[in-house]
Amino acid sequence: MIDNQKTILIVDDTELNINILMELLEDKYDLLAALDGEDALEIIAEEDIDLILLDIMMPGIDGFEVARRLKSDHKTSHIPIIFITAKTDDESIEEAYDIGGVDYITKPFRAREVLSRIQNHIVLSEQNHILEHKVQEKTKELQELNKELEDTQREVVFTMGAIGERRSKETGNHVKRVALYSELLAKKYGLDPKDVQMLKEASPMHDIGKVAIADAILNKPARFTPEEFEIMKEHAKLGYEMLNHSTRPLLQMAAIVAYEHHEKWDGTGYPRGLKGEEISIYGRITALADVFDALGSNRVYKPAWDDEKIFNLFKEERDKHFDPKLVDIFFENKDEFLAIRDSLKD
Repeated sequence: MIDNQKTILIVDDTELNINILMELLEDKYDLLAALDGEDALEIIAEEDIDLILLDIMMPGIDGFEVARRLKSDHKTSHIPIIFITAKTDDESIEEAYDIGGVDYITKPFRAREVLSRIQNHIVLSEQNHILEHKVQEKTKELQELNKELEDTQREVVFTMGAIGERRSKETGNHVKRVALYSELLAKKYGLDPKDVQMLKEASPMHDIGKVAIADAILNKPARFTPEEFEIMKEHAKLGYEMLNHSTRPLLQMAAIVAYEHHEKWDGTGYPRGLKGEEISIYGRITALADVFDALGSNRVYKPAWDDEKIFNLFKEERDKHFDPKLVDIFFENKDEFLAIRDSLKD
């Protein structure tokens, strides 16, 4: 036996036809034969077949039905089928190709023509297999590269968010807590799991615009003057402008969060005075998460509030500062928020 010799299955209900083909092909290929469609399907299920020579008119299931079954099964759909038949009408030829046959040879056939067509289709099948394998390899490489890029992007987003917080003397745990609060709110709100994950990764960027605010204002240990507050408010727009040029979905969401996390449900927020559902759900969620963490943390301009004071403020600001549904979600799941805070204390 020649190494890598291809196996051909001949399917014909006439033994004479099988014998003629076997005599023609036996020196070049490994050969198997079946006298009907049922036997052919059994052989194909057990053997590795490289090409099928298939008659159409057979007792039981005909050649067309055999081909349909093979082409509908992903395990056998790749096997090239050459119909070799006495049927010469246009309808049969069309049906053969529609089913998935690669060629159509009419009886009586010429030996050289059969040999040439078989060889051509085996070579083509091998090339397709090699190409498919290369495509799979490249697809896997691209998937791995894309994952690496996404992981890097997440790291950059989180690091930039942490840099923004450190400039205002806040800890890296602040952005971690805000990320987890945002994730919890998004889940309970019913966002798509992909959006939940993306918001968790984008929310640490909410204050990235602070990197462009002067330290004297950013870390002032007293109340801002009206002029200073106007400068401070610029960080929302600055953060948006830093991120909005990217086409990456994660950075696009981060841009929205940076722009809208100081908007208020009643329209009194900044920078654009958006109201209600004009504010993206991503901005509304991050707003509540950020305020909850900020109030419960020591800042240069204030000590941490106790929980009761925070809870009272949330009740007062329901339908004012905050989306009322999100406030309700917060109180319904208050213990989970407190558990996150306790797990990431400064």
